[in-house]
Amino acid sequence: MTLKEQITEDMKTAMRAKDSIRLGTVRLLLAALKQKEVDERVVLDDAAVIAIVDKLIKQRKDSIDAFTKAERTDLADIEKAELTVLSAYLPQRLDADQVAAEVRTLAAAMVAELGRALAPSDMGKLMGAAKAQLAGKAEMGQVSAAVKAALAG
Repeated sequence: MTLKEQITEDMKTAMRAKDSIRLGTVRLLLAALKQKEVDERVVLDDAAVIAIVDKLIKQRKDSIDAFTKAERTDLADIEKAELTVLSAYLPQRLDADQVAAEVRTLAAAMVAELGRALAPSDMGKLMGAAKAQLAGKAEMGQVSAAVKAALAG
């Protein structure tokens, strides 16, 4: 069963259970998936679905920060509930040490390929490779920090 099919099944389950928070969040996710499919005229695979879930989670986190600063705990609580529902669709995340190890491996491969030490100007190449390999497995903020550390050290 693909991730998209699982999300559709979860929507049906939430309808039967009359779980309005879960149902609303899953419908929002399905709408985002459908929008992407219609805009780009493609059928989304699991990696693309994870990327969209990641984007929605980042939006929720930003909203939680904004609502907390504005002392709107009622709205922040709604966003936190949606964040919990969306997080269930992500694979297990790598921790910071694992991300750093992956980036160091990529950096070593890039050094071998280029035949020279990496310079700060190689950040785009290394970040692109890391993003391709770690998409959906790690937060890109962690990946960026690991890339900067690899280039500095």
